[in-house]
Amino acid sequence: MLSALLLSLFIAMLLPFLAKAPLAFAMQKSGGYDNHNPRAQQAALTGFGQRANAAHYNSFEALLIYACAVLTAVGLNAVDQTAVILGWVFIASRIAYLVCYWLDYATTRSLMWLIGMVAAFVIAGRAVL
Repeated sequence: MLSALLLSLFIAMLLPFLAKAPLAFAMQKSGGYDNHNPRAQQAALTGFGQRANAAHYNSFEALLIYACAVLTAVGLNAVDQTAVILGWVFIASRIAYLVCYWLDYATTRSLMWLIGMVAAFVIAGRAVL
């Protein structure tokens, strides 16, 4: 079970880089990828590019929460089947979140965000309590 939960953490670590691909595509379409000042270029994006940028940054933010949850469960020896299932719920919700962001499904995206955050906090909460 431990390895399954750690595998989900590894996948969560990859998600910000998966989220970078559509952002790089949008940057390329907006006049070529500006590697000298990419953040300024990203800030000027609109529509899909702006959503891809937000999804990319949010992936890092969510990773911090999830990593803390997983490491709390591991550190307190609280890895069980429920924690593993919640870990995979987190991963599935985060993938759905990215797709919803890219396709501009705002309400569904917010629901996917909520599901992922609840899963992460329940992992940590069960470990601590």
